[in-house]
Amino acid sequence: MKYRSLGRTGWQVSEIGFGAWGIGGGWGPLDDAEARRALHRYLDLGGNFIDTAYGYGDGHSERLIGEVLKERRAAGIHDTVYIASKVPPKTMQWPLLPHLPVTETFPVDWVIQCTERTLQNLGVETLDLQQLHAWTDGYNEQLDWYEALVTLRGQGKVRAFGVSINDYVPETGVRLAQSGRVDAIQVIYNIFEQTPEEALFPAAMENGVGILPRVPFEEGALTGTLHSGTTFDPDDWRGQYFTPERLQEIERRTAALRALLTPETPTLPLLALRFCLHHPAVSSVLPGMRRVAHVEQNMAASDAPLSPEVLQALRAHDWDHGWRYPWTVRE
Repeated sequence: MKYRSLGRTGWQVSEIGFGAWGIGGGWGPLDDAEARRALHRYLDLGGNFIDTAYGYGDGHSERLIGEVLKERRAAGIHDTVYIASKVPPKTMQWPLLPHLPVTETFPVDWVIQCTERTLQNLGVETLDLQQLHAWTDGYNEQLDWYEALVTLRGQGKVRAFGVSINDYVPETGVRLAQSGRVDAIQVIYNIFEQTPEEALFPAAMENGVGILPRVPFEEGALTGTLHSGTTFDPDDWRGQYFTPERLQEIERRTAALRALLTPETPTLPLLALRFCLHHPAVSSVLPGMRRVAHVEQNMAASDAPLSPEVLQALRAHDWDHGWRYPWTVRE
């Protein structure tokens, strides 16, 4: 496992992070025992950056992580692990609409309350990285959220700050990166969504902000496992997202990507993760992982980079599909 600096924090984080949404729920039947095994395997293989959120199963993901950390401490294993979580907007609606004031979405008392619940769920006294689970550019002037995080840092409850940018609008993170208020920014970035490279990544690199790509597999599309006949468990939100027409389009586009596989990068998941890791702005990429098999497959992405020829060929696969998520609110 290779490591990179997370922005100005000076932390050396593993190139492959553990995306913990899936173990919280919403992706089909839960298997807490397997989730704990996956977390243990991730840490055993050298992973040290786990990204969760209070909204992942109303704290269920956080509690599972806390259980694993406790188990390892009890076994005398002293890992250096960086834990990131997120404060949901008080409205519990995504994405944030620009006209909503921060007093409705991330008021001071809400940010503090959610952070204290997260600490309790994790069983820790200090959270390494606390993030807002949504963002709109106007919050550069409405700083209640920042006041809350500064207060928490002063109390020793939070070490660093970040945000998770709204879906497919990376440009809204540019001024934030330039502001000096955050240490990390999460953004959708993958083979099909390369827009963050245009303005956000340069601003982040210039201002010492770590980039944490989320959705590296385009919700599973870039794993190569989805096709026109795919069906989803009733508890998997993607059943509402991947319509038959979308599945047909995904099947066509992933078939084209298979031509770029090589003996060094033989699978689409490795291709997808290595694409994210090619950019120097990236600190740690966050694939969702629920099973030991996921962990072992994804951790191998840190072994070797893509060739310049493959990277150049991947430029042609940038795709502005404009799909909305099932939970997307409209103005």
